[in-house]
Amino acid sequence: MAEPRGHLPEEVLALIFRHLPLRDRAAAARVCRTWAAAATCSTVWHDTKVSCDCEWEGMLPPYLSACLDHIHNLHLEFEPSKKQSRLVATKLLKALAGRAQGLRGLCLECLGEKPLFDSGSDILDSVHRVCRAAPVLHHLDLRHLPFTLDDTLVLQVARGCPELRSLFLDNYTLVGSVGPNSVLQLLAACPNLRVLGLHLASLSRAALEALAAPDRAPFSLLALRCACPQDARAPALPDEAWAALHRCHPGMVVELELEPALSADTVRHVLQPSVPVAILRLNLSGDTIGPVRFAAYHYAGNLRVIEVRAAASAELDAALENLAECCTDLREVHCFCVVRPTVLSAFRAHCPRLRSYTLKLTREPYPWRPTLVAR
Repeated sequence: MAEPRGHLPEEVLALIFRHLPLRDRAAAARVCRTWAAAATCSTVWHDTKVSCDCEWEGMLPPYLSACLDHIHNLHLEFEPSKKQSRLVATKLLKALAGRAQGLRGLCLECLGEKPLFDSGSDILDSVHRVCRAAPVLHHLDLRHLPFTLDDTLVLQVARGCPELRSLFLDNYTLVGSVGPNSVLQLLAACPNLRVLGLHLASLSRAALEALAAPDRAPFSLLALRCACPQDARAPALPDEAWAALHRCHPGMVVELELEPALSADTVRHVLQPSVPVAILRLNLSGDTIGPVRFAAYHYAGNLRVIEVRAAASAELDAALENLAECCTDLREVHCFCVVRPTVLSAFRAHCPRLRSYTLKLTREPYPWRPTLVAR
């Protein structure tokens, strides 16, 4: 490879190359020796996003393999219904497992639909391998995996990743197989955990008490998803346990997401006044007006973000206007149905800290984009 004259310094090239997609990094590495050195240095690969569907074609696996040691944070996208995309994802994870000593963050994201009756054993086995080999892993995000996560995975994370800071298991599966006991073991093994995402059925009073222990690191976010039958049957957690947790971690917020499969009785059971809900996502097939009014009355001091997916109605508009009057610290409100102009006026008048909103006054083609509030 010939060296071009007047080329940029390697450190400047590296800062440029770190913003390139994987395919373009590979192309840059083939230009000359200087570009090859810059394209394979640790600065470029510290934070890496790989799309196994569109970027792998034409890539040289040895080129990527040589850079695996430099990856600290990996965001991996693949399509489970496409054999080649899935194969590349599993191969990359298995290769990473052999070079994962410095891995700090791993986020997996499935695109498109997954095949019916697909357990995802190949992907989940690869995640197991990575967790066994990543002792300094800080962040593991499995929210976008459509496969059932179970106790064996959680216990592997507990054994292999004692430095964990955040873990998201609240994925879009209709079966919840992570039991409360494995969550307890995770909390005991990972004392620095600050962010945890779970299905509601995986949470227990003992877990809240463990999080409220005086020697734990400050805890900041508990994300709870309620969607599967196990979530609907989960017992209500006592108010005193929530109060103790809030006293121990006054800056902690709860993100609560309710999905369409829930009955009205279950929703009333899940919405507890004692839970410090700051982010509320209502995607219900039944009554949404009641939960909106509940949030206005009980979560006014904490609520910062609300998302509502429901059919348009005058009753919903009135509930939203009431919410705007009560929850004056709202930062975001997103309603995915047409609302009357008075709803928009209420939020703009009563919520001075509003940063963005999705409040459409007429029907528009999807996807609806939020409006940013100028400050």
